[in-house]
Parts: sequence; C-alpha cells; structure tokens
Amino acid sequence: MLEKMNEFFNKRIGGYEEHQLYVIEGAQEFYPYTASCLPIWDSTEVLDLGCGTGLELDFYFKRNPTAKITGIDLAEDMLKILKNKFSDKELTAICGSYFDIPFGKECYDAIVSVESLHHFTKEQKSFLYKKTYQALKHNGYLILTDYFAETDELECFYRQELMRLKLEQGVCDDEFYHYDTPLTKTHELEVLEEAGFSSVKILAEWGATASIKAIK
Repeated sequence: MLEKMNEFFNKRIGGYEEHQLYVIEGAQEFYPYTASCLPIWDSTEVLDLGCGTGLELDFYFKRNPTAKITGIDLAEDMLKILKNKFSDKELTAICGSYFDIPFGKECYDAIVSVESLHHFTKEQKSFLYKKTYQALKHNGYLILTDYFAETDELECFYRQELMRLKLEQGVCDDEFYHYDTPLTKTHELEVLEEAGFSSVKILAEWGATASIKAIK
C-alpha cells in the first residue's frame, strides 16, 4: 500500500540512518563527499532540501561548524532528531514541503539535497529548480546527490507504476506518497539547465547514485 511521505518516514525513524548508510550502495562515500562540496567559509548559509536526520550535516558541520543551516522535511520525527543532534549549531528546521515553503531570493550560498528528490516528476522538479535558482546568491550553487533511472524506459515504468497504484488504491488527492520515480541523469541535467543554471555537471557516481553541481 502507498503511504503518505511523512507517515512513511516517521514510521521508520528507528532504523533510518542505518538503512541509509549501510544498505544504499555508495552511501558511506557519497554522504561525506556531498558535504565536502559545500562552502567552508564562516557563516555560510545553506538550505538542505529533505534534510531528514542530517546525515550529510554530520560531515558538513565537522568541516564548517559555523555554517547556518535551514533544513526542510515533511517528517516531523526526523526533524526532532535533527535538532537534538545539532542543538549547539545554528540550525533552523522547518516541517513541510519544499514545494510550498518560500525560500526567498538570493538568500543562500548553497543548496543541498541528498536522496530526496527521486520521488518527483520532471514537471515538479522544473518548478522546484526555478525556485532553487532564485534562492541562491550570485555564483551560489546546488549540490544534488540522488539516484537515477538507468534508462528512459525505466523512468517511464516507475511513473506509470505509481499512477497504476494510485488508481488501484483510490488515491486521488494531491499529497506526496512514498514511491520512487527517479529521472535519468540526462533528464535531470536538462531540467536543471532549463531552470537557468549556467553550469550543470556530474561530479561523481556510485552505482545508480550521482552527485550533480548546478551553479547559478
């Protein structure tokens, strides 16, 4: 059965970090790698989309303890853990959808997202990436670490399967449900370029997962 996104993650909070770090291929490398791509000057302002319990922030705060982080996530229980972990840091945790919450304009030096955006369509990402672009300061950048469909056919299959399950289960609202529908890397790069980013490139790959840097 499909579960609403926030309910899915709140129910699995107990084993979430262990699953992310030890089940996902390359995770013990791509979390610290993502953190290493973020700015290290004093009081850097970073927005974390789908921050969860802050696995990437575990590594980032070691490199930049003065960073100012705003984290957005749908799962309230994850944000409770996040705030407890980093109670001595400058951290603002916001419970809600990063599609709905205003980011402001030219507020952040960098924006980061790890293993969160593979649930959304190209059209949804187009809206989000334009919003992300506007929220970055001049020469600011997005670091996206996520996993991607290997082929156009698989991308299409995942999307059609979600639509089938929603129809079968009578899901007709506009809320987010947990079901992975990753784009291909090619389509991800395209939607970032269409959002206005001047430079978009893949930095590193671990199996199906890759880190992408998109500079304003």
